[in-house]
Amino acid sequence: MSALTFDATGAAREAVESQVPQLAADNVASRIFAKDHTLWGKDAEEESAKRLGWIEAASVSQPLVADIVALREEFRAEGVDRIVLCGMGGSSLAPEVITATAGVPLVVLDSTDPEQVSAALSERIEATAIVVSSKSGSTVETDSQRRAFEAAFTAAGIDAKRRIVVVTDPGSPLETASREAGYRAVFNADPNVGGRYSALTAFGLVPSGLAGVDIQALLDEAEEAAELLREDSEDNIGLQLGAALGGTSPLRDKIVIVEDGSGINGFADWAEQLIAESTGKIGRGLLPVVASVTSPEVTEDIDDVLVVRLVSAEGEPVLGPNEAAVGGSLATQMLVWEFATAVAGRLLGINPFDQPDVEAAKVAARGLLDARPEATPANFTEGAIEVRGGEWLGGASSVEEAVKALLAQLGPTGYLSVQAYLDRLAYPQLEGVRDLFAKATGRPTTFGWGPRFLHSTGQYHKGGPAVGVFLQVSAAASKDVEIPGRPFTFAQLIEAQAAGDAQVLAEHGRPVLRLHLTDRDAGVQQLTDLVSALAR
Repeated sequence: MSALTFDATGAAREAVESQVPQLAADNVASRIFAKDHTLWGKDAEEESAKRLGWIEAASVSQPLVADIVALREEFRAEGVDRIVLCGMGGSSLAPEVITATAGVPLVVLDSTDPEQVSAALSERIEATAIVVSSKSGSTVETDSQRRAFEAAFTAAGIDAKRRIVVVTDPGSPLETASREAGYRAVFNADPNVGGRYSALTAFGLVPSGLAGVDIQALLDEAEEAAELLREDSEDNIGLQLGAALGGTSPLRDKIVIVEDGSGINGFADWAEQLIAESTGKIGRGLLPVVASVTSPEVTEDIDDVLVVRLVSAEGEPVLGPNEAAVGGSLATQMLVWEFATAVAGRLLGINPFDQPDVEAAKVAARGLLDARPEATPANFTEGAIEVRGGEWLGGASSVEEAVKALLAQLGPTGYLSVQAYLDRLAYPQLEGVRDLFAKATGRPTTFGWGPRFLHSTGQYHKGGPAVGVFLQVSAAASKDVEIPGRPFTFAQLIEAQAAGDAQVLAEHGRPVLRLHLTDRDAGVQQLTDLVSALAR
């Protein structure tokens, strides 16, 4: 049996002691495993009835293993050993964690930044196959990436059909088009599983298995974990974590997730999407914050923050006040957090399976692509940064003054969201501004790479508590990439996505400051230097 541990202090311990006895008495655990769609209230029943397949994903996915392994061996026999995943949100985050933890290479292309796309297209195309993952089959980013790779394969004299693998829901437009096109393989995922709960379905398994992960072992671990979670017991760690997440009183709604010796690479990024998209709606929810053990949100006991440490199941974690710790293997942790998020949704009184506000930014972006309006003039330019903001900017005439004006909008229960629309592989140092901003403001700060966060935390930004302030960082590209069959390029697409999201946030009354880097290297350095000075 896979080891699984949980510990808690302060408010988290009090939540467990006050909430878990009732959760156990109400048979919440066994009812989740029985797919009882009434657990989240009348308004959630229709969606919940078709979104509980994740609870049995470990067993339902077993028949996929042999086909995935066979295809992997076929590719390797043909000299194809570079797998590129074209996917967004739930389609990309789980495979990224699975392969990184296993130490297996996988190129995750979850961006429309033309420089990141160009880099993915230019490396070892002769040894490359792509996995195109989309539940609906209509995801614009994924469709655009597929088109670009298909053209690149053809230009290199490669039969593109033999290098394209598709993962999608049965009956989706992508499935129909892919089978008609004769692509190498089409894997159907369980349509009764939402994207953020799909780690142990075809969406997580196909790219991970093709890249070389032992996916059979992953499923075996998850099946063992399911046996622990289905019990209506006060010792059920899934119920305990769910109570800690959603049952503190007063609610500590900023959930700071910290890697602290678990050995799982990137798990907090995956959990961030799961929690934010599941709980951020109807003006309430939990804001996940990905941080480190030295981050200000961890070292300071902030009233509305709950720290959750990801630890080794064999160790004995040292907890500060108002903290929880969860230990277990990767597949075990994935199932536990999915289960706990569903439990937290019940305690919060929300439907953890819908995402009513995700579509708004997509609609705005499509509208901007169709209309092609002139770019909004910058309020001013300083160095390599153009500044755009609302009336709250006042008389700001420098980047420093603009950033300070934005932070002045931050209330005592608020948070700052930093959103970077540029190549995350080329500029990983930009994530360092997160800790600096948290230190400068004394408030929880999130960092997301655009446009991938639009498929995850973007739901919380619009549907959760209206206390966020938003800093967008976009950038000019030194090169652009055409999208075959589309009247727009990747540079135009990512510009529309950033502008569309800013538009929707502004319509929701959220302050948005946009810093556009006219030179990437110089702009990243200028911004980093500025935030470093603010944090002193």
